[in-house]
Amino acid sequence: MEIMLDTNILISAALFPGAKMTVFLEHIIKNNRIILCSYILDELYDVVHRKFPDKKRQIEIFLQKLPFTFVHTPKIDLIETDIYIRDESDYPILMSAILADVDILITGDKDFEEIVIDKPEILTPGEFMQLYL
Repeated sequence: MEIMLDTNILISAALFPGAKMTVFLEHIIKNNRIILCSYILDELYDVVHRKFPDKKRQIEIFLQKLPFTFVHTPKIDLIETDIYIRDESDYPILMSAILADVDILITGDKDFEEIVIDKPEILTPGEFMQLYL
């Protein structure tokens, strides 16, 4: 399967790698293909710069070790959609996942909970582990 990991998942995995997160990430790496979009990577660097400036090197090392396929985030104002999302700043992530044809988008962002679409399946890490581990 192709799986897109949202920014909050990358921050948790890179900066706060507890036992569950480690098992979760190892399973995904071993059994799936990780897709990351330009918007998520930009957001990751921005959040780390603002909230965890002393952790920049840790993020770089994490991303160097993480096997992923990079996709470019489309210009959202050029895409028409009838999909509602509470926080409009999340549209670039959702549209990247749809256009990259990923199977699953894994996020801890509650704004994604209300989205009703067939693909990608939107799951939290816990839901993913219940369904696929």
